[in-house]
Amino acid sequence: MTQQIPSTEPELAGVRNFRDVGGLPTVDGRRVRHGVLFRSGHLAHATAEDAAFLASLGLHTVFDFRNAADQKLEGPDVELPGVRNVNLPLSDPADGAEFWKMVRDGDLDQLRSILADGKGADRMIASYRLIIKERTAEHSRVLRALADDSVPALMHCAAGKDRAGLSVAVTLLAVGVERDAIVDDYLKSNAKHRRYKVHRSGSSASAYSPEVMELLSPLFDARAEYLSAAFETVEETWGGVDPYLEQGLGLTPEIRERLRERLLD
Repeated sequence: MTQQIPSTEPELAGVRNFRDVGGLPTVDGRRVRHGVLFRSGHLAHATAEDAAFLASLGLHTVFDFRNAADQKLEGPDVELPGVRNVNLPLSDPADGAEFWKMVRDGDLDQLRSILADGKGADRMIASYRLIIKERTAEHSRVLRALADDSVPALMHCAAGKDRAGLSVAVTLLAVGVERDAIVDDYLKSNAKHRRYKVHRSGSSASAYSPEVMELLSPLFDARAEYLSAAFETVEETWGGVDPYLEQGLGLTPEIRERLRERLLD
């Protein structure tokens, strides 16, 4: 039996951006069930108390969307007894390795060259579009697993914002959650206590100067324009949510109905 998440979020010491997606409204008047779908940042730094709380949720599956480079940087997830861990990278380990090295180690001129004048936000928008178009097999696998037996489930990446954010958004689209509610949940990642901690080389003040942080902000913000770009890609590529789910992800009406039975009140 699944523990019902309390209405106040738990304060997890080593896990950022954790929350229950329960309560979000669908277009036909139903709501996402509490205690069946969670999202967070990585679990590599979970404390013993964090792990005990996560274990109490009755999780069936943890979906980890990080790639090998992420896991090398942060470490593997803490092991939770009886929980199936599925690593399903949503970005290539080599994709942007030099870019992210420059984010961590680059000086101000280098950061300006790759992020100034809207280039940071443009990169994020392009990444969201690409994940929607090219990661249909991965998203199909996640939704099929949820429809079969993989709930309660936790989805996470590194920060719990982009790859997990898109996977949660696709899941919510599939069960008919209102678009505005999907965006509102996504934007919760901007709360100060949820944000990913930016790690920069060097301890000097210049490594975290106001200009540096402003240049980096597009990478670590949750912005409605990013998710809108993903939704636009669905419309432009498949002509709408239903054909995207049917043709892009290969979900039959029966699978979608099982998914709704698993996730909705």
